[in-house]
Amino acid sequence: MKYRTETIRIDTAGGRLKLLILTPRGKAERRPGILWIHGGGYVTGMAEMVHFSRAAPLVGKYGAVVVSPAYRRAGTAPYPAALEDCHAALCYLRDHAEALGVRSDQLMVGGESAGGGLTAALCMYEKDIGGVKIACQMPLYPILDCKETETSRDNRSPVWNTRRNRAAWRKYLRGLTGEPPCYASPAARINYAGLPPAYTFVCTAEPFYAETVSFVTALKRAGVEAELDCYPGLYHAFDMLMPWRAASRLAAARFEAWFGRAAERYFAPQS
Repeated sequence: MKYRTETIRIDTAGGRLKLLILTPRGKAERRPGILWIHGGGYVTGMAEMVHFSRAAPLVGKYGAVVVSPAYRRAGTAPYPAALEDCHAALCYLRDHAEALGVRSDQLMVGGESAGGGLTAALCMYEKDIGGVKIACQMPLYPILDCKETETSRDNRSPVWNTRRNRAAWRKYLRGLTGEPPCYASPAARINYAGLPPAYTFVCTAEPFYAETVSFVTALKRAGVEAELDCYPGLYHAFDMLMPWRAASRLAAARFEAWFGRAAERYFAPQS
């Protein structure tokens, strides 16, 4: 393995939060710091998924430092628990940037699936409260819209489909009354101006294709730099579940190429 893994626990308003910290081997220097949020439809998944996520190569190949939080899942703690935990983890990354060898002006957020949805929500939240300044975001095939779209409605794809999507949103949003805020369902956002630059990819057959396209379109209309790669057919999380396929290798390569450019271009000094 081309990186070291450390497990720590921090005190938060929601209790003790476990963080996995991936650091590159070799001489310490100022590097991008990435909060990487695992998927699982808000109800499953674990921080250890980071080891076979798109984030792991960014440590070994590009020297980034990655923090993966074991946020509370919706089965026991619905919204806003996961968002609160991700905010606490991001604050830890900012506040300990020097000790971690991280550039405090180059903090990034990313994740797959529900982790992608939390990425988008966290960027909106931090901007609105004047919190941690985020250099860029990487919400991969994200869950963004609690309302059904043309591709999340009547979707029978493997891995994730309409039935599972409805069940996940019911658990995540239970207890909320009225329209969910954008921090719960990011597609509810009205003003996308000032959000961090973004990159994502998605396949065309999965439930989240339409909402991902809409998200990138809204960012671009608001003047935010945003890039989207689409892969025909396949199914949700194809790059993680079928890494040997040509499309998965291409998705990984294009993502890493974008990250290489982002590391040279995107900075957000903390207040």
